[in-house]
Amino acid sequence: MHAMARRLRIAADIQTSEVAFPGRPARDTFLALLGERLRTFRAQRGLTRKSLALEAGVSERHLANLESGVGNASVLVLKQVAQALGCALSEILAEDARSSERVLLADLLADRSEEELKRARLALTQLFRPRATAQDRARRVALIGLRGAGKTTLGHMLADDLGAPFVETNREIERLAGCSVGEIHALYGASAYRRYERRALEEVLHQYSDAVIATPGGLVSDPTTFSLVLEQCFTVWLRATPEEHMNRVLAQGDYRPMAGNAEAMTDLKRILASREAFYTKADLTFDTGGKPLTQCFDELRSAVWLVRNSRSESV
Repeated sequence: MHAMARRLRIAADIQTSEVAFPGRPARDTFLALLGERLRTFRAQRGLTRKSLALEAGVSERHLANLESGVGNASVLVLKQVAQALGCALSEILAEDARSSERVLLADLLADRSEEELKRARLALTQLFRPRATAQDRARRVALIGLRGAGKTTLGHMLADDLGAPFVETNREIERLAGCSVGEIHALYGASAYRRYERRALEEVLHQYSDAVIATPGGLVSDPTTFSLVLEQCFTVWLRATPEEHMNRVLAQGDYRPMAGNAEAMTDLKRILASREAFYTKADLTFDTGGKPLTQCFDELRSAVWLVRNSRSESV
């Protein structure tokens, strides 16, 4: 009886990777899932381990270790294996299993142009999360862009002109969290901040059918939250050069972007470049660069009034 119990305990230890046997490393959970996924992909393609190793240019023993969940491969090796399997590196690194429908959908979207992907996204959005009509979306104007774009200043002016409430999302986030945005990041991390951000926006959209909303600069970092704004608001990207963003923030007396960071401008340019493709999804791109405040407001006001008074559904 004791021997049977011991064998069961050892078997459980092997499966949960809690015990490492002499000469055999314990299996990390992620590596075990990675190995299982590699075996699945190889089986789907009808490849032997030897043929896959040959195609990928790695040793069969190394591949065997990977598939058994005890091989810690470099990214380059995993890239070679992914290419040999005819799939994206992200597919074998994903921690969740991919259904057959997801695989087929990914294949359908592969190698599509940006315009084709946009059409597919809008079609799927309409299927699963029906977008508000153009007229309804135009009642909520969401301003997006980096800090220093003018979201607060122009947002206040636009809201007063439209006779609508002005909502600054960061203030709503702080209200929900009971502390400042900086404290949320310091105490709970970026993931917690994104959760508060989404919850705050959901509450704002539920509460206001007519408003001007200033959104955080990093809103586009969370696809779900950004999609919510695109679906429910008329979005305006307030665009400026990195130098203008930095100078405006400094002019407000906020020296944090420069504090202890000699590469602040380089970092700012990198952030802007990485987010630009998402910012361009806005309904309107409005360039605030090189213009006095009054001119910016007049032009923005005219563009927004045109949309709000239009009967067109093509926004």
